[in-house]
Amino acid sequence: MSKKSLCLIAALGLLAGPALAQGGPPPFPPPAGPQGAGMPEDPKLDAPRKPREQVFISPAGEPFRSPPGAPYPVATWFARADANHDGTLSEDELVKDSLAFFDTLDVDHNGILDGFEVADYEQKVAPEILPRAAQFQEDRYGSLGGGLARGGPPPRRKFFSKPPPKGYGFGRNGAGLYGLLNEVEPVSGSDRDLDRHITRDEAARAARMRFGLLDGNKTGALKLSDLPKTPLQEALENPPKEPKRKKPPKRVEMRLQSSAATSQPVR
Repeated sequence: MSKKSLCLIAALGLLAGPALAQGGPPPFPPPAGPQGAGMPEDPKLDAPRKPREQVFISPAGEPFRSPPGAPYPVATWFARADANHDGTLSEDELVKDSLAFFDTLDVDHNGILDGFEVADYEQKVAPEILPRAAQFQEDRYGSLGGGLARGGPPPRRKFFSKPPPKGYGFGRNGAGLYGLLNEVEPVSGSDRDLDRHITRDEAARAARMRFGLLDGNKTGALKLSDLPKTPLQEALENPPKEPKRKKPPKRVEMRLQSSAATSQPVR
């Protein structure tokens, strides 16, 4: 090996020495912004969550919505269904209201709701009844009164937790969380013979059956004040109190004594 090659190798070794001594490449510069790594702030992440809109599902399955802070939309449905505006809802008025919604879903106007029309209802008209949309169903008793009522996300349910207390939609799913009756899907629930085709007669029969369930006193007339509140309405009107956070345990301060004070002379 020539002297020129040996000198070149020695020079490279001198240049690489400090880098190896540092243990690797130099660190990256500190982040420029508060989000880290020089990334700008994301307004979507920093913006406060908007309260969820209020939802009511009529006995026939028709959704009614209202913005946060407005009266619960069950009053909107009742006022429309009360055709003669006497303050009560008769069986005929409930049947008429249910059939009007049936005609809205019957796109081809053949008097039958087929699977495609029912799917459009579940996915486009009232998507709240689907499991993926009702996120608070994961914790039915806490989420309704907690995250949903305050506009935030529902609390996550822990595995192996204690049994939930009854209330706030306990035991309800789908439209039952927004409706007067515990019925998961009112449109499909009208299919009496289970042939996956709902006729007008089946819709009318289901409306009369639902009226009988709501008319517990058998007066033949329903008043808005006598109707049961939906689980969502209960949660919005009576949100539960925030759970008190447990105080962290007090830290025991360990006082280190100097070795001179603790050491004893050896005799």
